[in-house]
Amino acid sequence: MYNILVCDDEKEITDAVEIYLTQEGYQVFKAYDGNQAIELLKKEQIHLLIIDLMMPGMDGIHAVLQIRKDSGIPIIILSAKSQDADKILGLNVGADDYVTKPFNPLELVARVKSQLRRYTALGTIPKEEENSHIYRSGGLAIDDDKKEVTVDGESVRLTRIEYNILLLLLQNKGKVFSIDQIYEKIWNEEAFCADNTVTVHIRHIREKIEIDPKNPKYLKVMWGIGYKVEDIE
Repeated sequence: MYNILVCDDEKEITDAVEIYLTQEGYQVFKAYDGNQAIELLKKEQIHLLIIDLMMPGMDGIHAVLQIRKDSGIPIIILSAKSQDADKILGLNVGADDYVTKPFNPLELVARVKSQLRRYTALGTIPKEEENSHIYRSGGLAIDDDKKEVTVDGESVRLTRIEYNILLLLLQNKGKVFSIDQIYEKIWNEEAFCADNTVTVHIRHIREKIEIDPKNPKYLKVMWGIGYKVEDIE
């Protein structure tokens, strides 16, 4: 999952935001002024910043200006200043979104997810280390070191067999595997009447990773041939 830095001089705000973000599986770091935020960005791999404008020491505007010299991570301003001029200023200095206080925590979480999806798709957020075992197709990803499956940053629970089938197809995205090939590679035995067994597992995988399982984006069927994971950039 992603690391989120929340910067606000009101501890109650940072604590509240942390609760909602950790419930979604994000790791949260907290800072209480712009200088602390910049120092944390140097030490940790932060994927998104939520920052207040009015803070002691270095305020949010100057912090964003400083951060934008070196980083393209998504930045969401969370501020009690609700005038249009404040929003325009925040966006002009480099923020990607602006949320006014008081705020709906669920809306803030939705905006975090939207920014992470957007920047991951654009390649701004580092996707994986060169030698790691992370396999991707669009928003679908498997971290085989951690045995984790995510779709657009959201964790997906698969059974062991479902995981192994999806891993096989994702490691070879774009390549079509017949039902017999899938069965023999996953079950390590000769395929015999394997159609129903493989088809049921494929259906379950689709139900978990696809928005519309009947019109799949990732796990495609090649009628009369087999299955593949689409190669999506």
